[in-house]
Amino acid sequence: QALLVESGGGSVQAGGSLQLTCAASGFTVRTYAVSWFRQTPGKDREGVAALYGGGSVYADSVKGRFTVSQDNAKNTVYLQMDALKPEDTAIYFCAARYPRWSNKGILDPSEYTNWGQGTQVTVSS
Repeated sequence: QALLVESGGGSVQAGGSLQLTCAASGFTVRTYAVSWFRQTPGKDREGVAALYGGGSVYADSVKGRFTVSQDNAKNTVYLQMDALKPEDTAIYFCAARYPRWSNKGILDPSEYTNWGQGTQVTVSS
């Protein structure tokens, strides 16, 4: 059974950085597309960044500030978040889907069934 566990959230001031970690078990991240999403109360879950066989994809709101990467040896995917803004405050989730090669709907949360429990990120001004 696929299991995803996020960590690394916390509270930072605007302009600061955080690195989120998504530890996977029950499957191999190098064969799956793994994506990051975020959600705030009363809003739909939003795709932030994705890593798939053809490269990476980012939402316009985070381009140039966030970087997604993975460590196959650790079966882990990371989200490096720099130049954080108060509007980045949310619960961040990682999700995985098969196969890795497709980027169709890759930032659409309805395309995923394997989710982590989320980690809170709070950015103060």
